[in-house]
Amino acid sequence: MNIGMTFDLKDAYLSRGFSPEDAAEFDAAITIESIESVLKGLGHTVERIGSVDQLVARLAGGGRWDMVFNIAEGVFGPGREALVPALLDSYDIAYTFSGPDVLTLALNKGWTNAMVRSLGVRTADFHVVHTLADIYNVALPFPLFVKPVSEGTSKGISARSVVRNGPELKEICEDLLDRFHQPVLVETYLPGREFTVGILGGHDTAHTVGVMEVKARGMGDVGAYTYENKQVWEERVDYSLADDGDARAAAALALAAWKGLGCLDAGRVDVRMDEQGMPCFIEVNPLPGLNPHSSDLPILYRLGGGKFETLITSIMGYAENRAMQRSRVRPKRVA
Repeated sequence: MNIGMTFDLKDAYLSRGFSPEDAAEFDAAITIESIESVLKGLGHTVERIGSVDQLVARLAGGGRWDMVFNIAEGVFGPGREALVPALLDSYDIAYTFSGPDVLTLALNKGWTNAMVRSLGVRTADFHVVHTLADIYNVALPFPLFVKPVSEGTSKGISARSVVRNGPELKEICEDLLDRFHQPVLVETYLPGREFTVGILGGHDTAHTVGVMEVKARGMGDVGAYTYENKQVWEERVDYSLADDGDARAAAALALAAWKGLGCLDAGRVDVRMDEQGMPCFIEVNPLPGLNPHSSDLPILYRLGGGKFETLITSIMGYAENRAMQRSRVRPKRVA
């Protein structure tokens, strides 16, 4: 197969003046190189397309591929992760991972919480703050947890995210609204264990591939999986596979959310235990980081004895099967 690769290269954005935090979600060169190596090892030819603007130019110039391996995060707007799959859909080009509907929904943590609650999946109580005036409508008991509504890689999450009174809530909401120019999600704080659940497949094929517990250590922030913890995880975080009762409950909840949302191919669901020891959905990542050394899904997969090559091969397998099924039912083009 002729495989295109869409991605946002971190170094390219840093060279344009983006701050390390602005570019935190984008991919290191090692990620692109590692995925490309696996795809070539499977016998595919690979073309590096790049970001959405480069995809637009390539499509306009007649570029076409049998499949696109898409890990492009996008840059601007609440629909940024959906841009590449939406374009590929319009050209009837198959791709890996979820479609634009799921990626748009999942990027907004408030919408996702509301959706998974409608599916019967437990979440923390929450309130979305759009302006500073909205703070006075938050009717949740302290302590609370505060983060931007549409960011990944723990951007905007720090030791200050756990707030215990009104002045702290006002201070961090004001800061996040100003820095990220988007609403802020305020949730009842979940004080228990934190897990991330790896999932492969979609719909009837979806299954968990492991539950990884995330624990702060050393100078790591204890109250949350913060941006600082993620950036220097070797020094601040311990990762370990878990298979006790809490972990199994987290896995069941994660799988229910994944299937209910219609996520595809591979990703993660983050879960944290509440004060009663019950698992609660935190968020879903249907476009997971795939750095073979430092991204959560490859780390989880590696802890379970799996190889990065097998992970990428599995992702491609699900996408190829979906493309074959789609080709059987779509209408024939008129010449």
